[in-house]
Amino acid sequence: MDIKNLIKQAIEAREMAYAPYSGFKVGAALLSVCGKVYTGCNVENAAFTPGICAERTAVSTAVADGVRKFSAIAVVGGADHLADDCFPCGVCRQVLMEFCPPGFQIIVAKSPEEYRVFTLGQLLPHGFGPSNLE
Repeated sequence: MDIKNLIKQAIEAREMAYAPYSGFKVGAALLSVCGKVYTGCNVENAAFTPGICAERTAVSTAVADGVRKFSAIAVVGGADHLADDCFPCGVCRQVLMEFCPPGFQIIVAKSPEEYRVFTLGQLLPHGFGPSNLE
């Protein structure tokens, strides 16, 4: 996996964000196990709750393309510049849990050179997923 390239794609996706209310733009680049990358950006809404995060946009795009297995996601965000540690929100962590194992890598980046890697299990310990319904 080329982490720097994944981060660059998340940064590019961030530029497409629609965030007229918060000004906080987020981009995500989701790597499928077959090597294809799906990007997403946050899309706000005047009613606030119908908005969607970058991570869920990327997952939804991949699922619509028939892909349901992933190995990593890079997430970047910030208002005027990339903020430190733009982590997926709780809802996004739960959506990732639907498709990804606890070892799935979440790359939180400020730039292609400045990033940290966490697992989904670290960010959502004791998560509830499909195996809980078996």
